[in-house]
Amino acid sequence: MIFTCLQMVVMKRKDVIFNEVIISTPRMGAKRRSNWSATTGESCHNPISDKHENLRLLLTGMQRVLIAFSGGVDSTLLLKVARDVLGENALAATAISETTSRHERRDATRLAKRMGVTHLLVDSQELEMPEFINNPVDKCYICKKHRFSAMKALADQHGCLYVLDGSNLDDQRDFRPGIRALEELGVRSPLFETKMTKSDIRRLSQQLGLPTWNKPSLACLASRIPYNHRITGKKLQQVDAGEDFLRELDFSPQLRVRHYGDTVRLEIAPDDIQKLAAADLRKRIVDYFKGLGFAFVTLDLEGYTMGSLNRVLNRPKEKNQYGPPTTENPVKAGSRRADRSRIRT
Repeated sequence: MIFTCLQMVVMKRKDVIFNEVIISTPRMGAKRRSNWSATTGESCHNPISDKHENLRLLLTGMQRVLIAFSGGVDSTLLLKVARDVLGENALAATAISETTSRHERRDATRLAKRMGVTHLLVDSQELEMPEFINNPVDKCYICKKHRFSAMKALADQHGCLYVLDGSNLDDQRDFRPGIRALEELGVRSPLFETKMTKSDIRRLSQQLGLPTWNKPSLACLASRIPYNHRITGKKLQQVDAGEDFLRELDFSPQLRVRHYGDTVRLEIAPDDIQKLAAADLRKRIVDYFKGLGFAFVTLDLEGYTMGSLNRVLNRPKEKNQYGPPTTENPVKAGSRRADRSRIRT
């Protein structure tokens, strides 16, 4: 018996111009008789294509949406696909505050303009909230509740039926209290709902020609300050300037500047640590950070680690609201909270 794979049917629609490349996204035909290749006998089933199609269908049903857009890997893919299927009914909103790095603001503005979407800015002003600047363990909940409440009001003003965020299936490896705020406000997470992992998102982004496909994971600048250390505009500016400086030295962009008052702890990619054997480079870095106001400049020999500040958390099991299930605090397997209660720092 000869097995064949039906070709995907390309639906008639307008081409989308992005990054100076014309992209025409195919949709799967209504019927598919075989998943096997005539020449190799191997399955030609493509999970990424299936997830892409599921995402398109989900977004199509939402009709008009406002997407929380940071210019990162996840929200850029979400906005791109929403723009493809909803056209002008896909709007982007970016929260602007001192917790957002300068290069992230530039990236978000540039990408939204290139995609031709309506781009709205939300002045979130977290530093005017005492409960946030005191930097409690659940500051992410406080921030997201504040930001997404403003975005929901903005969505109502523009006739959007849903507010969306870029959470994905892999956002479950660390402490993430902010998820509770999204659930309370009814914010939807289409990448999570279509079971897209970070790897899926990067692969699909590359296929669609998005320049963010290999962009490092990012987090707000407040995540560089240990819990219960007061968050100030000056500290955030020091962190932002320090990270920009290290990137200019050709270190991997996946790095963090951790702020401990008069001490700074640098987390860089493990492969970059050997570069600091050069005395002149070390001196240049030390001089720069002392110029920012730090008395001591230290290097984390383990290198960059996602969520490293969360290691100091000593949460009693009976109060474990967001972490992995325990016998004292069981969480039903497969539940939304069980899958999504984490944050990236």
